[in-house]
Amino acid sequence: MKKDKQKVIGEELSDERLQSLLELEAEKGVDPDYFILMRAYRALRSHDFERFLTFFIEKGLKIDNKGPEGKTLAEEIAEHQHGEEYLTALQNVAA
Repeated sequence: MKKDKQKVIGEELSDERLQSLLELEAEKGVDPDYFILMRAYRALRSHDFERFLTFFIEKGLKIDNKGPEGKTLAEEIAEHQHGEEYLTALQNVAA
C-alpha cells in the first residue's frame, strides 16, 4: 500500500455500493446469479452480505443457482469454517 493511502477498515457501505455488485458480469461458463452471489460473499462482511441479499432478491435473481462445481453457494458456504453467518443470511432469505 502506498504511504499516501490510508487503510479503511469498518467503512459502512452505502446501498448504492452494494447494488453495484448486481452489475457484475459473470465469467464465461458461470451462471450469472451464482457469480454475483459468490463475489458478494467473498467481498462483503456478513452484515453487508445480509443487506446485499435484499437487493439481490428484489432484482429477481436466484440464490439456488449452481456454480461450476455443481453446488449452490449455500452448499459451498456450509463447508467453510467461518461461513455460518453468511449461511444463516442465505437461509433467512430462502425461507
